[in-house]
Amino acid sequence: MKRNNLKKDKELFKSIKKERKRREETLEMIPSENHTSPAVLEAMSTILTDKYAEGYPKKRYYGGNEYIDEVELLAQKRAQKLFSVPFANVQPYSGSPANMAVYLACMEPGDKVLGMNLKDGGHLTHGWKVSFSGIYYESAFYGVNQETERIDLEEVEKIAQKEKPKLIWVGGSAYPRQFDWKGFSKIADRVDAFLAADIAHIAGLIVAEVHDSPVEYADIITTTTHKTLRGPRGGMVMVTDKGLRRDSDLQKKINKAVFPGLQGGPHEHQIAAKAVCFKEALEDDFKDYGKKVVKNNKKLAEELKKRDFRLITGGSDNHLSLIDLRNKKMGGKEAESLLEKAGITINKNAIPNDPAPPADPSGIRLGTPAITTRGMKSKEMIEIARVIDEVITAKEVKKARKDIEKIARRFPLPYDF
Repeated sequence: MKRNNLKKDKELFKSIKKERKRREETLEMIPSENHTSPAVLEAMSTILTDKYAEGYPKKRYYGGNEYIDEVELLAQKRAQKLFSVPFANVQPYSGSPANMAVYLACMEPGDKVLGMNLKDGGHLTHGWKVSFSGIYYESAFYGVNQETERIDLEEVEKIAQKEKPKLIWVGGSAYPRQFDWKGFSKIADRVDAFLAADIAHIAGLIVAEVHDSPVEYADIITTTTHKTLRGPRGGMVMVTDKGLRRDSDLQKKINKAVFPGLQGGPHEHQIAAKAVCFKEALEDDFKDYGKKVVKNNKKLAEELKKRDFRLITGGSDNHLSLIDLRNKKMGGKEAESLLEKAGITINKNAIPNDPAPPADPSGIRLGTPAITTRGMKSKEMIEIARVIDEVITAKEVKKARKDIEKIARRFPLPYDF
């Protein structure tokens, strides 16, 4: 396949080249971002993008899908093996549509959902008021303990017993500790609620066995296929044996919710890239990668604490850290801007019980999936922590930029184009 056709579109190609250069010279440390393999990128650019394939394998509404069916069935099979589940729908375009499918399959408009408060590290689609999940469904929330900044299962159970939700979500986008799947499962069973595990951030860590798996305890599992799983941007819904025992038609309901409930033709080039990603994640070296992600993040957290950074919960069990900057006399918005100028891409983020507004919260969120993909280890975590400290404490950007570029250049991107 020729790779130079895009050069004819000089205006667009110029922007892509600039983005490539930016990545080569800087560090991507937003926890939800990663670098995909050349094989994933190649699958995304195949002729599969041309084909309409509404429906499911062997049950399409268009002809000419014999080989498309092979691709999608392969992705399903690999996903089922990777996560040890009996069912996987690989069609969701991204994580939010995957979560929407759960609502459509398990609930009626106006039913109640219980999720982690967005302000404490949850996700928009777990019932937040500006999301479809808070507009069409009644929402209740659990948060974190003010002192420990961790989820308090006793408090969660009190809320669940009072609210009697039909669906309980476990998962988040800014929670640096492991989730107690077993504890949540007991609560869900006691109130007769579906338990959905949103593992979008930690899917790769679960595969690598550095985070407990929800497969034994949740009824439904949703995930994105990028982030720590290191695949294309996309989503997936899985049903467990426990879920099928609760509702034998659950997989049929999920399929119907995805199509025709929420989507039209699936993006089969994206599904092919998911299949590549799943194959890569089944290899032994992926487990080694996941272990290194956590090891790097713990080392980075340790080094930042030495420099008087206050980490929410005091540390991290996974791929991300959430930092309270109030003792540094700086807001998250300014910190994000200064660090980006220094060559470190992170994001501003609210902390639990944040007194500051969402547009300029008190914290920042950063993680190690992408820099670990590039091959960085503990030595680089020490260097990065030093630079972050210089930028936040002394607003030293010019020197920091040079230091970060030197680090980045030592670890080439995994792309081969």
